[in-house]
Amino acid sequence: MKLYYHPVSITSRPLALFIADQALEVELEVVDILKGEHHSEAFAAKNPNKLVPLIEDGDFLLTESSAMLKYLADKHGLTGMYPTELQARARVNERMDWFNTGFYREYGYHLVYPQIFPNHKREGAAQQAILDWGVPRCKEALRVLNDHVLGDNPYVCGQSVTIADFFGVCLVTAGEHIRVDFSAYPNIQAWIERMKARSSWAATHAAHEGLRGMLAEQEFVTP
Repeated sequence: MKLYYHPVSITSRPLALFIADQALEVELEVVDILKGEHHSEAFAAKNPNKLVPLIEDGDFLLTESSAMLKYLADKHGLTGMYPTELQARARVNERMDWFNTGFYREYGYHLVYPQIFPNHKREGAAQQAILDWGVPRCKEALRVLNDHVLGDNPYVCGQSVTIADFFGVCLVTAGEHIRVDFSAYPNIQAWIERMKARSSWAATHAAHEGLRGMLAEQEFVTP
């Protein structure tokens, strides 16, 4: 099995983190998105969306980080990470769907991406307009995550870590690039620190930290 990814890709990070954490035998192949390799004919033939990450398992190709985490957990029998009991699995699916849509639709595309990626920045007044739209909605999403999704629980599905935590924490920590202050959300901050304490974190986040360093002098709008 092979994972096509890039270590700075926000949606690749959950896969790299989970694979390292669980010591899965998955070959990692970097697709240099900074050089446009994801637009090459060879890669586009595998993923017409021209995006990373992508799993190749024999003749089977799979895109979308959420689906890929579920596939890896099922393939390797990691029922603690992705329960088979109906309601427990439904809760994991619910959290991952919420992160992927209700949370990251606003947080990624109306807050983080327009400020750090040139291809997502708008011209003139449109840039401020999209941030004016995104900031209050992101603030509300963080409140929901802090107060209701996490609440008094250490992990997003309760007392035990699941693939939903690997997926969600990598999306939430994208906010570190624009210096979101998580101290205003103590349950989120504690959860992030809990996930960062896992032995696989440092090894899979060097590029993430490097990008944070490159953006350190820029000013950003945050919730």
